[in-house]
Amino acid sequence: MNTLKATALACTLGIAAISTPFSDACSRILYKGLDSTFIVGRSLDWKSPIPTNLYVYPAGMTKKSSDKEGAFSWTSKYGAVYAVGYDGGITEGMNEKGLVINGLFCKGTIYNNPETNGRPPLSLSVFIGWLLDMNSTTDEVVAVLKKHDFSIGGATFDGGTTSTLHWGITDASGKSAILEFDNGTLNIYDPGDYLAMTNDPQWPKMTAILDYWNNIGGSHMLPGTVSSPDRCVRANYFAHHVEAVADSDLAVSIARSILVNVCVPYTYLIQGEPNISSTQWRSYADLKNCRYYFDIVTNPGYYYIDLTKCNLKKGSPVMKLDTTKETHLIGEANHALKASEPFTPMY
Repeated sequence: MNTLKATALACTLGIAAISTPFSDACSRILYKGLDSTFIVGRSLDWKSPIPTNLYVYPAGMTKKSSDKEGAFSWTSKYGAVYAVGYDGGITEGMNEKGLVINGLFCKGTIYNNPETNGRPPLSLSVFIGWLLDMNSTTDEVVAVLKKHDFSIGGATFDGGTTSTLHWGITDASGKSAILEFDNGTLNIYDPGDYLAMTNDPQWPKMTAILDYWNNIGGSHMLPGTVSSPDRCVRANYFAHHVEAVADSDLAVSIARSILVNVCVPYTYLIQGEPNISSTQWRSYADLKNCRYYFDIVTNPGYYYIDLTKCNLKKGSPVMKLDTTKETHLIGEANHALKASEPFTPMY
């Protein structure tokens, strides 16, 4: 065995040792095009379908952080589209300024420690909403988060699953940040030239894996399993090796092709892994044109909400696209939005 093959084998075994089970296989990419074209794509992977509806909220709405004592309130500055799981918690979203935030599972997450216990409670169900409602850029989000003047937590779902998450943040300029909680300490990373994130391990260890594969190359060999590090390596490689274009429609198509390459095939099974996750849906946020695309894998097509055509002024109604009723949409789907009551957060 030559030195390169031996090193590759050692690295592969090391990756296998730190990889988590396949139960939480979400992926996120950033496609960088020309003329300020940026597309954020993400997949939502889970062992069973997670009902997810789209809500468009106007600016000027007053909301609260939790139903616990000491909770705080805010009045939104910006309108936004949210992807809401179980009609109870915001998984991700994009606001009218082209700021997008996506939550991905990360099993190493521990939100709180004794120092955070007395801080105002903030539910995971509205955490992304709070950030999108009040900020227009990644720098603004980072400045708010660095204060860490809250204690984050949330209800379980899907029979007792705890939402251990980390987040990718990108604004209309293409500037990004990654947010993680480590034993109650809030860590914020500038991903720089890395264009992908998945689940575990946490970001510092993941970058070491990405650097290893960047040195190998990728045109002749890439890791091919559905494990979190393998998916991240493939996504990062392809995001760097596709054409940069200015055509927004083509850019979304390119981002979609990258993301599909790292998704877990629907109904894919591995013997002895009963909780393996299949990709349930994908989204693509066009930050320049404020279009939010939604792509449910069992639907025949995918569609988008154009925020520039939504009434986001104070006093406008909340609008909802019920994805269980609208299964054959293709293209712009603003016409499928219906006036709705706000979703009820699962505090």
